[in-house]
Amino acid sequence: MSTPGFNEHVAVHLTLGQDEPSWLTAWWESTRIPRQQTLDPDGVCPQAMKSRPRLILIDARGDADWEARAVGTCRRLKRDAYTAIVPVLVIVPAERLADAFDAGADEVLRADVSDQEAIARLSAMLRRSDRDTDVHPSTRLPGTREIAAELARRVATGEKFAACYADLDHFKEFNDRYGYHHGDQVIRLLARILHDVVTGLCVEEGFVGHIGGDDFLYTIPLAAVPRVCDEVIRVFDELIPWQYSEQDRRVGYFFGKDRRGQLHRVPLMTLSVGVVTNQRRHFTRGIEVSELATEMKSYAKTLSGSVWAVDRRRDDPAAPASAGASIDALRARQGIRSAGGA
Repeated sequence: MSTPGFNEHVAVHLTLGQDEPSWLTAWWESTRIPRQQTLDPDGVCPQAMKSRPRLILIDARGDADWEARAVGTCRRLKRDAYTAIVPVLVIVPAERLADAFDAGADEVLRADVSDQEAIARLSAMLRRSDRDTDVHPSTRLPGTREIAAELARRVATGEKFAACYADLDHFKEFNDRYGYHHGDQVIRLLARILHDVVTGLCVEEGFVGHIGGDDFLYTIPLAAVPRVCDEVIRVFDELIPWQYSEQDRRVGYFFGKDRRGQLHRVPLMTLSVGVVTNQRRHFTRGIEVSELATEMKSYAKTLSGSVWAVDRRRDDPAAPASAGASIDALRARQGIRSAGGA
């Protein structure tokens, strides 16, 4: 068997070389996940640290020494924050079932389990892992992989939709003044606002993802853009002042230092939302939507107050393929609508 490079699409298989159960052979064939076999329990952790694999399978069947070393490998993997997120399946004799679970295994199976049950459990384990590892730990919203999949799905269906890139203004200064704990509270507050508004107004037709930091992206039906974006801005502007001290809230600003150490007035946080739709544009890939949404977010941030700005330009065959038009060019062209305080 060739040895593929380590990456998230590869499985590590720790084994003594014994015959594998029929259900495992069938599952490998159905998933087509490349695997790298190893006979060295001590080498699994360094390999997993080098590049996180999709799955680690530990066959703990053998003599007492092998069983202890194999289960110990699972325990070491789960004690490290980096490798703990990799799903680990352990195949054990019946008497070792509890030991493997105590070591932190995500799934434990006996070799004599039925093919149907084993394959179902293995597939469910991978689904849980993919879901849990692509969720932002602070907001519990889908991360970049799910966002990319959502944009690709929207483009593929051809339905009319809007992608809205939301970003906080003056968040860094708030974080510097009030600390990361309060900054994290603001991130969770914004996540809750976006989730509740999008879900409340669009039910199952909306999606909210967390790109990272204070950057979010949500997708909604085209017709819902005005009411959703207006409501997001309204609720945000109503709640955000209460994240400040009474003095800062009363005057509407605080004094902070810029990168040169000079004091300047920092206003209360506002929200900028760049909106892209396929009403007048044709997209073939999700990344095209992402790039244009980023451009529109940058434009929205040049406007005062909390604002959402939607791109109403049409596809121009003579324009460059990239979406990287300058802010000045955006301002000069007609058809860009701003709302929510602009």
